[in-house]
Amino acid sequence: MRMMMLAAMTDTVTQHHLKIPSGFWFWEAQDGTSRTSLQLVMAVYKVTVATGDMAEAGTNNSISITLVGSHGESRQTTVSFLFLPGKEKSLSVHCGQDLGPIVLIRLHKWRLFLEDAWFCKDVRVTAPNGTLYRFPCYQWLEGVTTVELREGSGKKLVDDKLQILKEHRHEELAARQEAYRWKNFAQGWPRCLKVDSIFELDSNIQFSRIRANNFTGFLIFQGASHFLSGFLLRRTSWNSLDEMRTIFSRTQGRDIVPEYVAKHWQEDDFFGYQFLNGNNPIIVHRCTTLPPKFPVTPEMVAGSLGGGTDLGKELQEGRIFIVDYKVLEDIPTDTIYGRQQYIAAPLCLLHQGIDGLLRPIAIQLSQTPGPSSPIFLSSDDEWDWLLAKTWVRNADFYSHQLLTHLLRTHLFGEVFAIATLRHLPTCHPLFKLLMPHFHFTLHINTLARSVLINRGGLIDKDLTCPYGSFVTGIVTFYYGGDAAVSEDTELQAWVMDIFTNGFLGRTSSGLPSSLQTVAELIKFLTMVMFTCSAQHAAVNNGQYDLGAFVPNAPSSMRHPPPSEKGRAFLQHFLDTIPEVATTANILVALILLSSQLKDRRLLGQYPEEWFTEAEPRRLIRAFQGRLEEIRDRIEERNHLAELRYNYLNPLEMENSISI
Repeated sequence: MRMMMLAAMTDTVTQHHLKIPSGFWFWEAQDGTSRTSLQLVMAVYKVTVATGDMAEAGTNNSISITLVGSHGESRQTTVSFLFLPGKEKSLSVHCGQDLGPIVLIRLHKWRLFLEDAWFCKDVRVTAPNGTLYRFPCYQWLEGVTTVELREGSGKKLVDDKLQILKEHRHEELAARQEAYRWKNFAQGWPRCLKVDSIFELDSNIQFSRIRANNFTGFLIFQGASHFLSGFLLRRTSWNSLDEMRTIFSRTQGRDIVPEYVAKHWQEDDFFGYQFLNGNNPIIVHRCTTLPPKFPVTPEMVAGSLGGGTDLGKELQEGRIFIVDYKVLEDIPTDTIYGRQQYIAAPLCLLHQGIDGLLRPIAIQLSQTPGPSSPIFLSSDDEWDWLLAKTWVRNADFYSHQLLTHLLRTHLFGEVFAIATLRHLPTCHPLFKLLMPHFHFTLHINTLARSVLINRGGLIDKDLTCPYGSFVTGIVTFYYGGDAAVSEDTELQAWVMDIFTNGFLGRTSSGLPSSLQTVAELIKFLTMVMFTCSAQHAAVNNGQYDLGAFVPNAPSSMRHPPPSEKGRAFLQHFLDTIPEVATTANILVALILLSSQLKDRRLLGQYPEEWFTEAEPRRLIRAFQGRLEEIRDRIEERNHLAELRYNYLNPLEMENSISI
């Protein structure tokens, strides 16, 4: 006769309903005269399944679960047919024997009629001996599917002893490498994800619904506002400098910095300030010897340096700085509304005064000196000097958008994300560390390529310390020494993929093709995390503030650079910078890029608990505590500042490149 493990059992011979106490089997003879109880081992596992808290996370499809232990696996057990957002379902899974340590679970999704995707947050399993196993999920289950989840402890390949676990991580990476493939973006640029639109992206890397709606709605609102105000229809020059202030966003608080910029943009102090605290703080360098292509003489700048010194002395003592936009030389330009646009590749010399402020003292608007490329000086006529500075600001706009912002944050961030998905399985400790810093990155980059960049269309040193100590703690917890780093084949494949597809195998990039020591790994991981959070915040979040007043950051120039002095005046200036419609178009983009959209993940916030061990969770809390200290210092400093700098405030900074 067959035995069945149930809470209640019907004897197939006598049809008597027999109650079975936990841990017992009953046998009853056919004539009902004899009953024997046998004490057998029966394991009962308590399971809790949690659904994500976003509005669309629930499902009415059937979900069942299988537990896989080192000694065996359970039968497939139904969890429920209805899951509500933010809620949990609990059940018991009965097994005929102890399964040993639970190493995997399988979630099975099945539908009878309509498809209803489900977002699983995590699963918790309590064994008969009280051991709690956590299985982070944080992914969508779509269609009729089975998803295998590993127990949440961080494990390198060498840590896996069971063949089933080795096979699981191999199969996971094979599937990921098929799903996340490389393609060429542009000659000489980092490779990118092989998709053509956001609709080809896996659901787990797309914007959440609330963020997608917020993004689209914001864009429509800003565009409609400028259209209804008439700005998008005006293809003529601005009537005056003061008229340009009428286009500022009237969203509460958004016009504070642009108004400050409009009052101070002509000042040399503010011009120099932006090289340290503006959107492009990595382009200025100390100059100890003037390059031959920029023949500034001591006599030219003597009046700008103050008494008791000269250019040679200031160069020697490290108070002269240079900005060189050579990268823009010979870049072809396009037309806007049928009118040819122009670009320059200027050089700008700056001096740090005894008051500590940086001020421009000489500007050359080309890389080739000569009679048709004069050196403009702060002692020149007001409009000559102002126009020369505006050409520098236009070059800085291009340098910032194409190199500092797009290349060094967005495209590098995408490379890091793709390589991580391709080579680090979910159980790998570095996957758990890095994935929060790629949240929404592949979506925003794909959107940018298809909409924004297709044809037609100073860093606070305080922040490096908490990153470094956090990463050091994580790495030393999982890697016992240098050998553990060099022998981690998944880690080495990850670094090589970044070097090969992100930096095109160029040793001149300074990026390594392998990591051999704990110190090298810590440095590399810190760089990745810093790039995707603080670096992006520094070069992105102030774009509207500093660019809303168009003369301060013109996106295009409608006249060629001046080839002689004495020809600049107000109307010529107004006819050189972008016309009204172009200004309106660029400001719609800038205010969106600088906005705080819904479903943000601020730096140090990890709602997805990938780490389950106590020590990494303690390190996260310590990291969050140090970020709070930095926030307090920044806010205290801002109280004393005429112009607040808040772009690196942890309250304003996201974990990832998501906008």
